[in-house]
Amino acid sequence: MYIAIVIVGLVAITLILHFASPWWLTPLASNWSSIDTTIEISFWITGVVFVAVNLFLAWCVWRYRHNKDRRSHYEPENKKLEIWLTALTTLGVIAMLTPGLIVWGQVVHVPDDAMEVEAIGQQWQWTFRFPGDDGVLGAANARFVSTDNRFGLDPSDVNGADDILIEHHRLHLPVDQPVKLVLRSNDVLHNFAVPQFRVKMDLVPGTQTYQWFTPTRLGSFDVLCEELCGLAHYTMKGQVQVETNQDFQNWLATYPTFAEVQSGNEVDLAAGETQYQACAGCHGADGRGNDALNTPNLTRLDRRYMARQLRHYREGIRGTEREDTPGQTMVSIAQSTDVDSEADLLAYIASLDPVDVEGTLQGDTSNGQRLYGACAACHGTLAEGKELLSAPALAGQSDLYLKRQLEHFSMGWRGKHPQDQFGTQMRLMTSTIHSPERLRDLLAYIATL
Repeated sequence: MYIAIVIVGLVAITLILHFASPWWLTPLASNWSSIDTTIEISFWITGVVFVAVNLFLAWCVWRYRHNKDRRSHYEPENKKLEIWLTALTTLGVIAMLTPGLIVWGQVVHVPDDAMEVEAIGQQWQWTFRFPGDDGVLGAANARFVSTDNRFGLDPSDVNGADDILIEHHRLHLPVDQPVKLVLRSNDVLHNFAVPQFRVKMDLVPGTQTYQWFTPTRLGSFDVLCEELCGLAHYTMKGQVQVETNQDFQNWLATYPTFAEVQSGNEVDLAAGETQYQACAGCHGADGRGNDALNTPNLTRLDRRYMARQLRHYREGIRGTEREDTPGQTMVSIAQSTDVDSEADLLAYIASLDPVDVEGTLQGDTSNGQRLYGACAACHGTLAEGKELLSAPALAGQSDLYLKRQLEHFSMGWRGKHPQDQFGTQMRLMTSTIHSPERLRDLLAYIATL
């Protein structure tokens, strides 16, 4: 008797929690209301079955409870009951599958007027590519990926020369315009999902997949990777900014084509050396940095990383905290740097002989090695850095500079700006350090690499 009451109580509590729950589907921001309808149909069918089966179970427990004056009746088969159960189950399965198949038929048929965009996933970032004036995306393959060709475009395909490269985690799209999102992975399995759009699809290495949707609401929406892709999977986030067509066109015009990126590799080292004289006062003539001024060893940083940091200083993404004196100094330096000749400066710095800065902090290197496991995925097992992941080298860098930067991340002085994708990731990763002692252990180990 008590068991029957408990079963009925569990059913009642489940229904109350479901209908009173604040966690419902996020507000729809695309054309896929049919997916919501399919989910709701599945909820109602499974909900009715859940209630019916459990109430029947409670009734059986009560009706056929033990009674010493009553004998059970053994009936191994009941064709009428089996027919009814098979028929009802079949109807339930058909009712759940049919809407899904109808919606899937719509998902795989892309409208003729859909704008094509490519989303590339790699550990642990999103980048995007738009076709140029020819309206055709050039061929691409992971085997073409290099530090000078991060998108892996086929240099021999003329259709790719005018492709527009968005090396940023924020994708802008015009409202009410159908979009075909071509999906490609440069390493492992990923999944592109925007909860408000209701469609998601895996990115499979070695092939292309796709999804399509029509953004119907202005705003910013999170892009999530919903396939476990490695240690920093939880930091692989992006945004879709839905805006008017004019705002979208203005945004797209600010990004370079593949041909422009390739031609930008030509530099003037002599001009870069002249510009570097303004940097030498803090970073030294050899680029090794200065612990007293908290300046990094530039000879261990790659050009792309330094270019991103200069842009962040110029655009107010980094160096805005009043307490960050070196950062504020760099803001004024970056704003006075000639953007058009910045490539010459960075090329000259890259030509300097690499210098290793000796470590000064003492700590438990065995514990530091264990802590470094969370860093190795991006920065390399020997802290050599991974340019394709936009992760700088840590080996040979000043440990006092690294200490200051990690403290800035943990205090929110760096990495809190919504445009700072990699800074946001670093803020999450620094949460694994927890204490000054563990930080010293980590930096002491890095100094041995």
